[in-house]
Amino acid sequence: MIDLTVRLRENPDAAEYVFRLVADGGTAKPDSTVPDPDAALAAVEQYGESIFFPKPGPPRLCTQQYGGPQVAVVTGTFHGRSVDSVFTRTDGCEISRWKAMAPLLGGAGGGSGRT
Repeated sequence: MIDLTVRLRENPDAAEYVFRLVADGGTAKPDSTVPDPDAALAAVEQYGESIFFPKPGPPRLCTQQYGGPQVAVVTGTFHGRSVDSVFTRTDGCEISRWKAMAPLLGGAGGGSGRT
Protein backbone atom coordinates (compact mmCIF):
# COMPACT_ATOMS: atom_id res chain seq x y z
CA MET A 1 0.00 0.00 0.00
CA ILE A 2 1.23 3.47 -0.88
CA ASP A 3 -0.37 6.63 0.50
CA LEU A 4 1.76 9.72 -0.01
CA THR A 5 0.92 13.40 0.31
CA VAL A 6 3.05 15.98 -1.49
CA ARG A 7 3.13 19.62 -0.38
CA LEU A 8 4.83 21.71 -3.06
CA ARG A 9 5.82 25.37 -3.14
CA GLU A 10 7.23 26.81 -6.37
CA ASN A 11 8.95 29.50 -4.26
CA PRO A 12 8.78 30.57 -0.60
CA ASP A 13 6.05 33.17 -1.24
CA ALA A 14 3.93 31.02 -3.57
CA ALA A 15 0.75 29.17 -2.77
CA GLU A 16 1.16 25.59 -1.61
CA TYR A 17 -0.05 22.83 -3.92
CA VAL A 18 -1.11 19.57 -2.32
CA PHE A 19 -1.19 16.29 -4.22
CA ARG A 20 -1.82 12.73 -3.12
CA LEU A 21 -0.83 9.35 -4.49
CA VAL A 22 -2.76 6.34 -3.26
CA ALA A 23 -2.00 2.90 -4.68
CA ASP A 24 -2.49 -0.72 -3.79
CA GLY A 25 -1.38 -3.84 -5.60
CA GLY A 26 0.59 -1.84 -8.16
CA THR A 27 -2.43 0.20 -9.23
CA ALA A 28 -3.07 3.89 -8.57
CA LYS A 29 -6.41 4.47 -6.87
CA PRO A 30 -9.03 6.99 -8.04
CA ASP A 31 -8.49 9.24 -5.00
CA SER A 32 -4.96 10.04 -6.26
CA THR A 33 -4.66 13.71 -7.20
CA VAL A 34 -1.16 13.89 -8.69
CA PRO A 35 -1.38 15.02 -12.34
CA ASP A 36 -0.35 11.57 -13.69
CA PRO A 37 -0.95 8.87 -11.05
CA ASP A 38 0.45 6.03 -13.18
CA ALA A 39 3.73 7.88 -13.86
CA ALA A 40 3.97 8.91 -10.19
CA LEU A 41 3.44 5.33 -9.09
CA ALA A 42 6.08 4.08 -11.54
CA ALA A 43 8.61 6.61 -10.20
CA VAL A 44 7.82 5.75 -6.58
CA GLU A 45 8.09 2.02 -7.22
CA GLN A 46 11.39 2.45 -9.10
CA TYR A 47 13.12 4.98 -6.82
CA GLY A 48 11.13 5.12 -3.58
CA GLU A 49 13.15 2.64 -1.54
CA SER A 50 16.50 4.31 -2.25
CA ILE A 51 15.23 7.89 -2.07
CA PHE A 52 12.92 7.63 0.94
CA PHE A 53 15.19 5.26 2.91
CA PRO A 54 18.78 5.85 1.77
CA LYS A 55 21.44 3.56 3.13
CA PRO A 56 24.54 5.07 4.72
CA GLY A 57 27.49 5.22 2.41
CA PRO A 58 30.52 7.26 1.56
CA PRO A 59 30.04 11.01 1.19
CA ARG A 60 28.80 12.08 -2.24
CA LEU A 61 30.26 14.91 -4.25
CA CYS A 62 27.48 17.16 -5.55
CA THR A 63 27.83 19.77 -8.24
CA GLN A 64 27.27 23.26 -6.93
CA GLN A 65 24.46 24.30 -9.23
CA TYR A 66 21.14 25.84 -8.34
CA GLY A 67 18.02 24.34 -9.86
CA GLY A 68 15.40 26.68 -8.44
CA PRO A 69 13.55 27.62 -5.25
CA GLN A 70 11.02 24.77 -5.31
CA VAL A 71 10.51 22.73 -2.16
CA ALA A 72 8.36 19.61 -1.86
CA VAL A 73 7.63 17.71 1.34
CA VAL A 74 6.45 14.12 0.94
CA THR A 75 4.80 12.37 3.89
CA GLY A 76 2.77 9.21 4.32
CA THR A 77 3.46 5.51 3.90
CA PHE A 78 5.37 3.46 1.36
CA HIS A 79 4.77 -0.28 1.65
CA GLY A 80 4.11 -0.01 5.40
CA ARG A 81 7.04 2.30 6.16
CA SER A 82 6.64 5.90 7.27
CA VAL A 83 7.87 8.54 4.82
CA ASP A 84 8.91 12.10 5.68
CA SER A 85 11.17 13.45 2.91
CA VAL A 86 12.07 16.94 1.75
CA PHE A 87 12.97 17.60 -1.88
CA THR A 88 14.80 20.73 -3.02
CA ARG A 89 16.83 21.78 -6.05
CA THR A 90 19.77 23.34 -4.19
CA ASP A 91 22.62 21.31 -5.73
CA GLY A 92 23.30 18.58 -8.26
CA CYS A 93 22.45 15.72 -5.88
CA GLU A 94 19.15 17.28 -4.85
CA ILE A 95 18.27 18.07 -8.46
CA SER A 96 18.89 14.41 -9.32
CA ARG A 97 16.55 13.25 -6.50
CA TRP A 98 13.92 15.75 -7.71
CA LYS A 99 14.15 14.57 -11.33
CA ALA A 100 13.79 10.92 -10.30
CA MET A 101 10.58 11.70 -8.41
CA ALA A 102 9.27 14.49 -10.69
CA PRO A 103 6.04 12.66 -11.61
CA LEU A 104 5.20 12.40 -7.90
CA LEU A 105 6.14 16.02 -7.24
CA GLY A 106 3.45 17.39 -9.51
CA GLY A 107 4.53 17.31 -13.11
CA ALA A 108 7.06 16.04 -15.59
CA GLY A 109 9.26 19.05 -14.86
CA GLY A 110 8.69 18.74 -11.13
CA GLY A 111 6.40 21.73 -10.90
CA SER A 112 2.77 22.13 -10.01
CA GLY A 113 1.66 20.65 -13.30
CA ARG A 114 0.29 24.05 -14.29
CA THR A 115 1.63 25.84 -17.36
